Amino acid sequence: MKPQRKVNKRKLQSSYLTTIVSITLVLFMLGLLGLLILNSKKLGDHVRENIGFSIIMNAGVKEAKIMELKKTLDASEFVKFTEYITPQDAAKELQKELGEDFIGFLGYNPLLPSIDLHLNADYANIDSLKVIEKRLLLNEDIKEVYYQESLVELINQNVRKIGFFILIFSSLLLIIAIALINNTIRLSVYSKRFLIRSMQLVGATKSFIRTPFVITGILHGLISALIASVALVGILYFLFQQIPELVTLSDFTLIAMLFAFVMVAGVLITWLSNYYAVNKYLKAKPDELYQ
Repeated sequence: MKPQRKVNKRKLQSSYLTTIVSITLVLFMLGLLGLLILNSKKLGDHVRENIGFSIIMNAGVKEAKIMELKKTLDASEFVKFTEYITPQDAAKELQKELGEDFIGFLGYNPLLPSIDLHLNADYANIDSLKVIEKRLLLNEDIKEVYYQESLVELINQNVRKIGFFILIFSSLLLIIAIALINNTIRLSVYSKRFLIRSMQLVGATKSFIRTPFVITGILHGLISALIASVALVGILYFLFQQIPELVTLSDFTLIAMLFAFVMVAGVLITWLSNYYAVNKYLKAKPDELYQ
């Protein structure tokens, strides 16, 4: 009897280990998907917030008035940040691009002072840009507002397409992940269907039979979620080491919520899957156990 008990114990441990590994891999995949969604949103906002335009000032406008306008813009809800570009700074930048000293050739600096304005992500679209442009041009000190309309539209179209693709892909992956976990648990319960039948024959109630399976499933889900979370932390650490800019782009509150989601998903899916899988064999006829 002792050797047989050892064999049964090993089989049970192997079954539990296989279940935990399978659930861990699926939850890890879900976590990676969540990180992709969160970072794609942040990267999309970051790209939009780099959309901006130049406010070209009239010649002769005093620097004090330009700085006053800059402060007013900085306080506006649609502005991410602004940068004052003096004629001298603009000339240096243009000389780098041209590779020539055009000031020496012309004998004077033809460039005007300007303010580079970058928008918040919600306002980085053509409609908002046109409204902001009209409002700015009411100021007599502003000569013109310059931005590339086609570039703005192209960036927004690409961001929307990528977001839509990620949404569809994540929905499909979520369905696949739930199906994989459910099938793994169903196979685990299937291997114990005769044990369930034996307990029924000796008079055990449905809740008495079902409770150990459900508790074991919840523990497996919790362990799997913890392992998956540790693996995700390792992936994040590696990414932050390789791409330090991701630290500033990442929202750690959302990342913490993602880990909480992985934990809840692991417990909830395993609980429901075990509950319904056991119920199936509790209601099964004797002949169905051999199918």
